[in-house]
Amino acid sequence: MSTPWDDWDHVLKVDPDKELYGDDTFADVCETGTDAIEIGGTLDITEEKMNRVVAACAEHDVPLFQEPSNPGVVTGADALDGYLIPTVFNAGEPFWITGAHKEWVRIADEMDWDRTHTEAYIVMNPDASVAELTGADCDLDAEEVAAYARVAERMFGQDIVYVEYSGTFGDTDVVGAAQDALDDATLFYGGGIHDYDSANEMGRYADTVVVGDLLHDEGVDAVRETVDGVKDAYE
Repeated sequence: MSTPWDDWDHVLKVDPDKELYGDDTFADVCETGTDAIEIGGTLDITEEKMNRVVAACAEHDVPLFQEPSNPGVVTGADALDGYLIPTVFNAGEPFWITGAHKEWVRIADEMDWDRTHTEAYIVMNPDASVAELTGADCDLDAEEVAAYARVAERMFGQDIVYVEYSGTFGDTDVVGAAQDALDDATLFYGGGIHDYDSANEMGRYADTVVVGDLLHDEGVDAVRETVDGVKDAYE
């Protein structure tokens, strides 16, 4: 069965708590050439901030997904194509594996299961906010990351495995090991993608490269370079 991300090479992650760069607009963001926009962040996220970005991007023809950091920021906007829900497989706190998800189901009036998908996160940068928040064990070698990836796909039926270095460029041997461990799941990679070369290099290992901080730090022109780098890696 096909999934929305089967043809995604590049995903742009927009943090609702951060401003766009310079004179950039959300129209510019949606015209970078990215295959999808993911709206999400770790800290200081509110439903109001989420809705602001959703509304601004909804006017443009690009797949739009929310990645909520906790149940309280989930927006039911019809403009969303769906939800990508992280479950952190190497979290030290069970809340970030299934607990937050249980709370969302418990407090929601109803769940839009057709639009709800999960991402099996493997967090690798111990200094990242997501690692600190979830108590993630980031001291993993390539073999352990590959094992997590295989567990996610084979035991838990995850369609997306996400190796997240958040803020720093990752070890290509580790990402490659995760890729080799998977049969059908899509391997997302995020962290430290800042130009054509870094996007092109990681595009040779991951199925989908996620770019985030660059949008807010350097703007849409820099993002377009990463789109080109990823696309060229897959040719």
